[in-house]
Amino acid sequence: MAISNLHETLLMYTRRKALINDQLSTTMMDMLNSSKRTAEEQAKYNEEVSGVYYNYYENDPDTYELLTEQLEQEHELALANLNSWEQELELEKNNLETQLNEINTFEATWTKLLQTNIKSDFSYGGVQQ
Repeated sequence: MAISNLHETLLMYTRRKALINDQLSTTMMDMLNSSKRTAEEQAKYNEEVSGVYYNYYENDPDTYELLTEQLEQEHELALANLNSWEQELELEKNNLETQLNEINTFEATWTKLLQTNIKSDFSYGGVQQ
């Protein structure tokens, strides 16, 4: 009876590890997406600034400065939002990794306990009483 309970406990830990690994994979993909979006945002900003430069720099310097300042503020806001998201993802990743490490430790403990119970329940010559 005790051995089956230990097996059940180990299976519960295995299931929980699988769920955490799935969440961790999703979080890592989100981190990759946030890096991609940051690069896309930077490329978009560079393209817009180039367009403003070629259209307004020599012909209308005041409009050039106004548009450049506006683009820079929008860009900084977008980057701040992306950085905030990346920080949240990093915290989530660290939390999941901590949970995974705890479960691995519990699983190792329960595995040793199972082995000890099996050894005490059975001897090499037959069942001990």
